[in-house]
Amino acid sequence: MSGTVTSNVFKASGVIAATPGGLDWSSAVITGSTLSAETGRGYFINTTSNICTITLPASPEIGDQIVFADYARTWATYNVIIDSNGNNFQGEDDTYIVDYSTAGQSLNIVYSDATKGWIPVSDDAVADVPVYRTASQRAIFAFGSSPSKLNVSNLVNSSGVIASDTTGVGTARSNLAAVNYGTDKAIFGFGNDGSATGVTNLVNNSGVVATDTSAVGTPRSFLTGVAFGVDLGLFAYGTTSNNQANSNVNTRNLINNSGVVASDATGAGTARVMPGATRYGSSGQAIFAFGKYPSNVRANMRNLVSNTGVIASDVTGAGTVRDDGGATTYGVDTAVFAYGNNSINQSNLVSNTGVIASDRSGVGEDRSARGTNFGGDKGIFAFGYGSSSDYSNVINLVSNTGVIAASSSGVGTVRNGTAGAGYSTSA
Repeated sequence: MSGTVTSNVFKASGVIAATPGGLDWSSAVITGSTLSAETGRGYFINTTSNICTITLPASPEIGDQIVFADYARTWATYNVIIDSNGNNFQGEDDTYIVDYSTAGQSLNIVYSDATKGWIPVSDDAVADVPVYRTASQRAIFAFGSSPSKLNVSNLVNSSGVIASDTTGVGTARSNLAAVNYGTDKAIFGFGNDGSATGVTNLVNNSGVVATDTSAVGTPRSFLTGVAFGVDLGLFAYGTTSNNQANSNVNTRNLINNSGVVASDATGAGTARVMPGATRYGSSGQAIFAFGKYPSNVRANMRNLVSNTGVIASDVTGAGTVRDDGGATTYGVDTAVFAYGNNSINQSNLVSNTGVIASDRSGVGEDRSARGTNFGGDKGIFAFGYGSSSDYSNVINLVSNTGVIAASSSGVGTVRNGTAGAGYSTSA
């Protein structure tokens, strides 16, 4: 008899685990949108047509190993999402979404223990670090006008229920921006307290709004904020005057993962006020869309934002021109714009590559509105100013498939010019 003996490892259960060279590779290339992976297997994952969500075994043992390989070098187009199925991944719990999005990448993971869970022992020499993107479970809306300036806040729980008013902290103002940062916190910035202001207010992961901090950067209002990357954010656009039709800027201010606002940086795209903005995609991208130029000219252009915070030049958008609408993520890597001035209750879905779809029949009242995400994979639009010249506290929930629900009466002071952001990774 001849042959080669390879070394194997006895697992705690007494089962002999194969070495990497002894992995049982699947004979079929995986092309579907889901895969339930088995230990001791290797898989070729073809994402030419869709994202593939891979669910890892629910009860792994120490030394269990699985390998995945980018069959068609398309993971940069449609990424691979790892669902750790209740177990930790590199020490992070299952509330984190793990994305791999590098073309030609391969991934070799081994289960260690309950503390660290699955650990990549190799993710290709040229691979990017996987993006850990926390999914905000809760949200907060704060400030606004009715018509007097307000500093009240309203928390949103992980089921989308808005709490009653909390007496605010900080300068009462409207037409400000809010951004999630540092994975589980938020920041409100700038706005109009009778004139353009530059203050910010941090929000901790319990939803408590801190006192004013004098911001760095030019005071302005009617701006927008958006998160990008893993745990960063930025404020952009707006006006430095008390009149949204004048002194429009495309200035941006980056926000680090400690909530520190950087000094002004020259922006990109046409200077304007009240565009909507939201994250999208699997690698920390974001998008600004719509808005209004001087002389009350509304737009439907868009500007994509890279995962390093670089704002791209204008691209002709899709959908009805508007301003003062809202936007939110939904699902894993998609988003939606909805509502706005110009008698709008229509919505426009955003793909995971940043493409804005054409108008979709609206739900709820024509109004301005603000949006943010909650519950891990859902969104909410709330408050605003209706076409009948009424301040509103109406809410519309967004499902994890992008369906906007019918209006429901909100809680809290009716108002316009508020801002909202997600916070907390705990339900």
